[in-house]
Amino acid sequence: MNHRLHVRFEQLERATEKLLNSAAALGDTRAHQSPGPNQWSAAQVVQHLLVAEQGIGQYIGKKVQQEEGLLKSGVGARLRAGLLRVLLRAPFLKFKAPARLAALMPEGAAVPPLPQLRTDWATSRRQLERLLNEFPSTLLDKAIFKHPRSGMLNIYQTLDFMVDHVLHHQRQVQRIGKQLA
Repeated sequence: MNHRLHVRFEQLERATEKLLNSAAALGDTRAHQSPGPNQWSAAQVVQHLLVAEQGIGQYIGKKVQQEEGLLKSGVGARLRAGLLRVLLRAPFLKFKAPARLAALMPEGAAVPPLPQLRTDWATSRRQLERLLNEFPSTLLDKAIFKHPRSGMLNIYQTLDFMVDHVLHHQRQVQRIGKQLA
């Protein structure tokens, strides 16, 4: 893994650990409680992030296999990725999960206990790490992941999104904890 990817991967690791610790601090019972109608519990937030990361890893893995057809990410992708970062970091903004991702987490379905989610996430993260360790240097500037709202991103922009996504939901878990207290 090159240095720039490694730095982003380490940021993702730290952000994820902080989020998991925040959810665990609520206790397993409260982590599974919704703070209100039509609101996710902290455990559902963790599950959402896990499902999203697994999907991103699978998508990138497929794209790496199709190396020849990938286009270089340009100025437009840089602008869209930058806007996405700003929006995810705005504490007052909320977003609906993309329909494709929401379908993987049906409403009313049982959410696994936090220790199980942590274990599953560690497995997913090791797969992502392997993918990044083997990521071809020829694809570093190629559009490799299609974000549902901002379009095609290169691998650096994708990892930046993943970090910002976790940080965005970290604030949500903190709000949930305050609402349940």
